[in-house]
Amino acid sequence: MKINYNLEMENTIKKLNYKPKLLIHSCCGPCSSAVIERLMENFQINILFYNPNLDSKMEWERRIKEQRKIIDALKKDEEINLIVPDFIPEEFLSVIRGTEKAPEGGKRCMRCYYLRLLYTGLCARDLGCDFWTTSLTISPHKDSQIINKMGLAIEKKTGAKFLMSDFKKKNGFKRSVELSQKYNLYRQDYCGCKFSKIEAENRNRSKSL
Repeated sequence: MKINYNLEMENTIKKLNYKPKLLIHSCCGPCSSAVIERLMENFQINILFYNPNLDSKMEWERRIKEQRKIIDALKKDEEINLIVPDFIPEEFLSVIRGTEKAPEGGKRCMRCYYLRLLYTGLCARDLGCDFWTTSLTISPHKDSQIINKMGLAIEKKTGAKFLMSDFKKKNGFKRSVELSQKYNLYRQDYCGCKFSKIEAENRNRSKSL
């Protein structure tokens, strides 16, 4: 039976009696926009932009620029810290080696999710954060059941408390599109790696035929 991870998150928030420190793994500015907006009232927000899967340094820099833009637009009187580790593509390539031909959403993606989530959990532990989570669940193309199970497994491994979520619920994805339009954010049409980019290009080519 599927778990309602949005409800799990809401129940966690209801029990809070202080404003805990939260580390959010962000895949990109547009996806994180609605996540930040929804959580900033209840948490001290810290954003981790760790995405070694991106297909080029140019794309990495472009997405960081948009990440900074949306943080500046949303933070108001709140302090939102942005953590940006060095871009090291080999961290991704070494993990997915042997799965290059797997379909989008398959084994390659699972390894990529785990790589980024594990890094976030370790950072949350080292930074003394009360919780950590990811913006990945806002995407209608990503299975929140799988992502949350990974997060909970990493919680056991690291000791860092994982905030369960399904940010696509309550029109989260729609809200991220609205915020992207409002703040004129670059909204890419592929997840990030060169394999997802090729699939997106093929998909767009098929639509134009």
